[in-house]
Amino acid sequence: MPADQLLERLDLVRPNGPDRWMARCPAHEDRGPSLSIREVDGKVLLHCFGAGCSALEVVEACGLTLSDLFDEPPRESRGGRFQHGLRTRDTLLLLRREAFVIAIASERIRARQALSDADMGRVTQAATRIAEVCEVVGVRDGR
Repeated sequence: MPADQLLERLDLVRPNGPDRWMARCPAHEDRGPSLSIREVDGKVLLHCFGAGCSALEVVEACGLTLSDLFDEPPRESRGGRFQHGLRTRDTLLLLRREAFVIAIASERIRARQALSDADMGRVTQAATRIAEVCEVVGVRDGR
């Protein structure tokens, strides 16, 4: 059960129905349970009602990866979704945005302009997000 691995790392977890829980969101300062967790067909679905934190932000705050939320590596279905529920279009838009961040940073480096600590942090975040998406869709080590 993929939800177990996440639930054991959260605070103020309480059941909210069959295969549903509410917990304190670890990705932001949360006073009460605002993170909805639901397990469906071997997949964990997350929604932060408090600050709108993304699933990536939540799992990273718990020391996990997005692939930890799924029983098996996903495959793309004919409906334009990967089987784990990420819409193909949304995934590609995220990858495009993160690649754009890296492209801007590399242009600055090529122009011999220093990157600030904040810029370096954002480049690292972009690279991590791209790697996480690759892991979730089953792409590992360039294969």
